[in-house]
Amino acid sequence: MSAYLVLASIGALLVLLIQGRVPPAVLFTCWAVGYVLLGVTEQQALLTSFSNPALITLLVLMLVSLALERSPLLDRVSDTLLKGRESMASLRLMGVTAFLSAFLNNTAVVGSLLGVISRQGYIPASRLLIPLSYASILGGITTLVGTSTNLVVNSFVINAGLPPLGMFQFTLVGLPVALLCILGLMFSARLLPQNRVQDQETPQSYFLEAQVMADSPLIGKSIEANQLRNLNGLFLLEILRNDRLLSPVSPDEVLQQDDVLVFTGEVEKVQALQRFPGLQLFGNGVDRLLASNLVEVVIAHESELANRTLREVDFRTLFNAGVVGIRRGKRRLTGQLGQIPLRVGDSLLLAVGPDFTDQRNIDRNFHVISGTLQRPKLHKRQSLLAFCGFGIVIALAAASMVPLLNGLLVLLAALLVTRILTLSELRRRFPFELWLIIGSALTVAKALESSGGAQLVADAVRSLSSGYGVYGAFIGVFLITLILTEIVTNNAAAALVFPIGLSTASAFGADPMPFIMAVAFGASACFIIPFGYQTHLMVYSPGRYRMVDYLKTGLPVSLLYSAGVITLVPLMFPF
Repeated sequence: MSAYLVLASIGALLVLLIQGRVPPAVLFTCWAVGYVLLGVTEQQALLTSFSNPALITLLVLMLVSLALERSPLLDRVSDTLLKGRESMASLRLMGVTAFLSAFLNNTAVVGSLLGVISRQGYIPASRLLIPLSYASILGGITTLVGTSTNLVVNSFVINAGLPPLGMFQFTLVGLPVALLCILGLMFSARLLPQNRVQDQETPQSYFLEAQVMADSPLIGKSIEANQLRNLNGLFLLEILRNDRLLSPVSPDEVLQQDDVLVFTGEVEKVQALQRFPGLQLFGNGVDRLLASNLVEVVIAHESELANRTLREVDFRTLFNAGVVGIRRGKRRLTGQLGQIPLRVGDSLLLAVGPDFTDQRNIDRNFHVISGTLQRPKLHKRQSLLAFCGFGIVIALAAASMVPLLNGLLVLLAALLVTRILTLSELRRRFPFELWLIIGSALTVAKALESSGGAQLVADAVRSLSSGYGVYGAFIGVFLITLILTEIVTNNAAAALVFPIGLSTASAFGADPMPFIMAVAFGASACFIIPFGYQTHLMVYSPGRYRMVDYLKTGLPVSLLYSAGVITLVPLMFPF
């Protein structure tokens, strides 16, 4: 397979990633297997990619983070962070978020603070959530373990036969850039909307209620027999019977006199209920009771619901809950809820059953924003053990006394022995898709390099930067990565550009480290478009944002970030 054909196939991969119709894990796996079958790369290279030490380190780190994210620490400091003037509260929030994200998974940090910020009444959440997401990225670029992108780049470095990156090798550039961008955010965040609670639609606007009258022929018959399950645009969510709430509603449930039926969906299609004799519509008389049964959640990036409909996954059976409404950013979605393809970051208003909190798939699929559901927290002693253990592992790795992977494996074993983590929890939350993406991406990168495709692109970059020398080529590699991370994902951008960066450094006879850093920092430079980074999607619906909010706030940050990286990397890592 020639270099040109490999480049054409990479172009097709990029188009499919941008379209977003097929999950990245599926695309990268198919391309990697295809290259092996076509003889572009060897089978051994594919197997080696999935056992890459840096990739295994990333997976173990994410499993250890499952314990750290359950610590009550963030809940306890939230009140202190958010009191006082908005500007100072925002600065404190960004500073703490950046610090925590330097060592913890930034998705976990944002997920832990998301509900706290959404529930607090001091400052409109829309003024804080985008800065929260950006600060988690800025903190992540300062250390090797701060973001999965840095660890992914490290896996490519090791795969290329180069020395692994150090724990604080990113700090020389990352820390000044993070401080510069946080200061810039203090000004650009003023452009964010003030979406206060009273400006948002109330949960009751999602409901339609009807009472079964004494003379109704529906009495004594089941929901199925009365044909109340297949209505035009409406869905029977709950039944209020003698001050008792039945949720979810079984198709075999027999209706009784004075039952209050609660419908959701296209509530404007009230005429669908007019064909049922003895069913009287009335106002929102049970809103207080319903409100005690409501939970608002955001679909997590690792959720099995992404790109699927409620009907496809049988949502009610899976979670013992009914979806009252779906919000995407500032817009409440209308139509038949069961037929709407869901996206990561969508906000769902759920009417939950009594055993909803016992479901074991909640953490993997949702970030809980509001409601009575509380995730199980660590006890004080457990929290202390988890954080102290993690701190010791990071310190020993930074001092080159114990390899990071070894330390994390020991810590993971200790968390399992003390039952802070359980094997069932590890099985539920194992980042299988990320493992597939990165392992396959390593193979794709190897194919791009071995076929000569990366060299062709490097020659083109060298030609285009003619007259600007190696510094111009370095800027070109950084900008290509930045553009790709905005329109696809950060890990995909790193995978596609890394072999090009190495080939470009080789073409100029330069040290590869500045180009490695260009890829690493460029792959984390997602500030303008919300769909390229998971934390942006997490805050998109809770903040009631629009695309333009990210553009107004993120463009100045992106410019400051780019200027800082382009200036500092060549100074700290000479060509």
